[in-house]
Amino acid sequence: MNKLAIDGGTPARSKPLPPNYPGAVFMGPEEEAKVAEVVRSQSPFRYYGIDMQDNVKQLEEQMAGKLAIPYTLGVTSGTAALVIALRAAGVGYGDKVIVPANTFVATPGAVICCNAVPIFVDVDDTLNIDAADLERVMDDEVKAIIAVPIIGTPCDMDPIMAFARKHNIAVIEDVAQSCGVKYKGRYQGTIGDVGAFSFQMNKIITAGEGGAVVTNDVGYFERAVRYHDQGVFRDKARYGIDSSEELNAFAGQNYRMSEVTGSVMLEQWAKLDAIVGNMRTSFDRIRDAVAAELPSIVFRRSPDDAGDIGSNLGFILPDADSAGRFNAALNAELISSYTLYGGKPVYKHPSIWNQRTIEKDNFPFNFPFKNPVVYKDGLCPSAENLIPRAVFIPISPVLTEKDEEEIIAGVIKVYKGLNIEAIQHASVR
Repeated sequence: MNKLAIDGGTPARSKPLPPNYPGAVFMGPEEEAKVAEVVRSQSPFRYYGIDMQDNVKQLEEQMAGKLAIPYTLGVTSGTAALVIALRAAGVGYGDKVIVPANTFVATPGAVICCNAVPIFVDVDDTLNIDAADLERVMDDEVKAIIAVPIIGTPCDMDPIMAFARKHNIAVIEDVAQSCGVKYKGRYQGTIGDVGAFSFQMNKIITAGEGGAVVTNDVGYFERAVRYHDQGVFRDKARYGIDSSEELNAFAGQNYRMSEVTGSVMLEQWAKLDAIVGNMRTSFDRIRDAVAAELPSIVFRRSPDDAGDIGSNLGFILPDADSAGRFNAALNAELISSYTLYGGKPVYKHPSIWNQRTIEKDNFPFNFPFKNPVVYKDGLCPSAENLIPRAVFIPISPVLTEKDEEEIIAGVIKVYKGLNIEAIQHASVR
């Protein structure tokens, strides 16, 4: 057997894998030309200008068509999309929102920025929400659930939706990391009440920053549009909404997408299928070859394998120590891999754990809830067990067959070299 690179052997690869920026590595002259058009038109604002290009409007229409959803709204970021989605659902002070224990801090952070408080539900071996744990965290102060399909794998939406309808609470889908993911043939983001997308730098498609909000509900949509534009709804006629009175006006923020962002995203949106198709092809080849050679290896489970976009190949190791060694050894082989969020549930992020905000008296955590919100060790035991045991290899949409072969060889080399199979069998006993 070849000596592991971490022990001084020759790495499986001679150079690093492509960077983990799927949309960015697909950028080219198309995006450049679109941005130049905006500059030449001297009209970077979406609602008026000297020679309007209507890029944001076109993006919204193309998203609506592909996602088969009537209402779409371009915004400034994925975090802005979450905040707007929560506001559209009426979330505010005195409310709780159910958040999965495994997500980026922006998800609970958006809840707090809406003056509400996140409570955390456990995950299962998909690393997404465990719907069986929802009843544990439910009380009459909960206003909504945020479902997060983490890094390319769909959530099991049927039981989540059934739970939400039973309790009459809203479902928001945070698909920031998973644009293009499907569940039972439907795009995630369109199954719940409101979907939030991100176009930040390391997302599936990108303009550096940017986001979108989508919904089937015209009431939610009007609230979203108004909140993102200072309480104004400039183009009601476009949606057949009565513009004679402003009875629904309220104070809002400014989360308007610019025409520069819209121009880049028009080209990126056109490339989504190619990016996802390439990732999924490489994902399948690598996973199938590794599984054939290492029948004991445990992959992250998907509730709908056909809907997975293949952006990250996940392994569940027997314990955190094995995961740490597996991760370090893969990187030494020049096969980029990582554990999510330092191997910790999001509620252990210092700002969340300490319920600390910039507001007076740590508002909104100072609300006198009937059932106080407490974060503690063991809050979500499955998340605390699984997250540090999960190792992911990002799958670039520009991998070559040689890249795939070297990843396969490297994973097999490391798994065997670290004798993970024996550890796996010992842990079962």
